[in-house]
Amino acid sequence: MTLFRSIIILLLCLPLHANAGSLQAGQMAPLVDLPSLTESGENVSLLDLRGSVVYVDFWASWCGPCRVSFPQLETIRAELNEQGFEVLAINVDEYPEDAMKFLAEVPVSYPVVRDAVGTSPQAYGILGMPTGFLIDREGIVRKVHPGFRKSDGEKLRAEVIELLKE
Repeated sequence: MTLFRSIIILLLCLPLHANAGSLQAGQMAPLVDLPSLTESGENVSLLDLRGSVVYVDFWASWCGPCRVSFPQLETIRAELNEQGFEVLAINVDEYPEDAMKFLAEVPVSYPVVRDAVGTSPQAYGILGMPTGFLIDREGIVRKVHPGFRKSDGEKLRAEVIELLKE
């Protein structure tokens, strides 16, 4: 791995809390329509999930905190999916094989798509991995979650439950 790539990876793994170019709570979530990483390769659209509370999770195979977030997101989704909660994971790896290897090691049942050209991370103003956006049933960003720690799961669960009550 080159020094340049190592520095970029390190910077992307750092949680960033404020940026004028980032999508903020209260704004409409940009729509995404991306191919699934499953064998079918069918597109998954955020618009198709309208009416559900959605956690859009930007991730990459080289992201250490993503290995922490995936199992916790899977648990929250399993508990609250029937009440209207969904996770949409957007992979930003350069090579799909890297994402597939990660998913073989950390499998999830929620939709996982890939943005090969980086349009959606740009639209959302992503600066670090992972970054999640909790979106209400109307498509409005309610919370932005930069980074992910083990302790974040319960907080996120409580935030999802509150939105499901609305």
